[in-house]
Amino acid sequence: MSKYLVASFCLLLICFTLNAQSKNQPPNIIVILADDLGWADLGSYGSSFYETPNLDKLATKGIRFTKGYSTSPVCSPTRASILTGKYPVNTGVTDWIRGRQEDGKAKLFEKLIAQPTAYQLALEETTISELALLNGYKTFFAGKWHLGEEEKYWPDYHGFQTNKGGWSKGSPTGRVNDSTGGFFTPYANPKLSDGPKGEYLTDRLTKECLDFIDNNKQSPFFLLYSLYAVHNPLQAPKALIEKYEAKKNKLNVQNNERFAKDEEWMKYENGWRRRLVQDNPVYAAMIENMDTNIGKLLEKLIEVGIDDNTMLIFTSDNGGLSTAEGSPTVNGPFRAGKGWLYEGGIRVPLIMYWKGRIVSGTVSDIPVTTADIFPTIAWAMNEKYSKEKQIDGDDIFQLLSNEPLSNSRTLYWFYPHYSNQGGKPGAAIMAGNYKLILNFEDDSVELYDLLNDIAETKNIAETNKKTANRLKRNLLNWIRKTGAKMPNKNPAFDLSANSLP
Repeated sequence: MSKYLVASFCLLLICFTLNAQSKNQPPNIIVILADDLGWADLGSYGSSFYETPNLDKLATKGIRFTKGYSTSPVCSPTRASILTGKYPVNTGVTDWIRGRQEDGKAKLFEKLIAQPTAYQLALEETTISELALLNGYKTFFAGKWHLGEEEKYWPDYHGFQTNKGGWSKGSPTGRVNDSTGGFFTPYANPKLSDGPKGEYLTDRLTKECLDFIDNNKQSPFFLLYSLYAVHNPLQAPKALIEKYEAKKNKLNVQNNERFAKDEEWMKYENGWRRRLVQDNPVYAAMIENMDTNIGKLLEKLIEVGIDDNTMLIFTSDNGGLSTAEGSPTVNGPFRAGKGWLYEGGIRVPLIMYWKGRIVSGTVSDIPVTTADIFPTIAWAMNEKYSKEKQIDGDDIFQLLSNEPLSNSRTLYWFYPHYSNQGGKPGAAIMAGNYKLILNFEDDSVELYDLLNDIAETKNIAETNKKTANRLKRNLLNWIRKTGAKMPNKNPAFDLSANSLP
């Protein structure tokens, strides 16, 4: 981080503490969680095809983390982490709900069968929204929940006084065509009434957020805007799609240059392929629409006079979808995407803004995760907050003040499932520049030096056995301590039975 930050940052943290102690009203908290948005999907993170002027501007006004990580390569576990501050293994939600092997069965080419994951965030968990209520906050949720099949596990029962659109489903349902259903009304969502013909879901949810801010600007509030965008189904306003169709045509990319189906794992399902270039017009349109709506939120804070007392965090629940289900984006320079433990599946954009509290234009390479959001918010709401033992995350402000020690913090991932995107069961550990992935199918390990091989192309486990053995030992110790449920063998496993012709 030292190559990015100026010395005044540490002084600012000291000033922040003094200022917070003297303020009569605690800060408003806004968390914006995008769905399936990749690390490289914003202009400020390197995209030249997608246009995100509002988020790029937010990054120049706040801090942009280059090593932001989700705690899982898929959605539901990460969402549980944000709400609880725990790693997914400690909430029991280790896969998207209900998961690829929800019936307890595996495809013939899948060597293992995962033990059941929790199909809900337990009501016994203390969520950040419940903590906000205890601290006198108004609480509001809009968008995707995907943390409970039954209504008793939805946002309304986890500390949110208002819930607009959060229920069991992980994506918009009821799609009829490209302009009706799904992202376009009617929404077929029991927690969100239908809008006028042609209304777009992201626009509508933003309006709900704006109305909440208008009605609660006098009180401290916690607002979690959990976007359904940019998850499938890919649908966007027609005019925006046409804009990016024209932009795509100018790139003149040929079909054989757009996708690759050249790796062994791809042969088992027709839809498994790797995108090579960002040029999907509908996906790009969804991103711009998302960015425009976030701009409206930022403008609203200024309009009602609370911009200087609002902390905002923007991130994504996992890496971009790049290897399956249409493979709409590319997470370059990283390997793979959603559903994988490679960097493309777990490294995500993460931007924080707090006027007068964070130096504008700061860029940090301290590794931070979605589990860190809980203690960061908890401390911002109440400076007397003391992190409980079961919380895995750390306060991001404390991490920043403890650089360079924070650069070498150890992070863990546990994903004992086969993903819909080709990923296999495994776990991972990152310590400093090194990252080790343990593959559960054969107990093999992959070791990467992320400083010199950010694309994870060279497995150095054999040439650096000392580091590989140390990290594997630490990872296995962590797995044992958490009581993680390891997958079992698939008795029907037959590698040759499902190979595509």
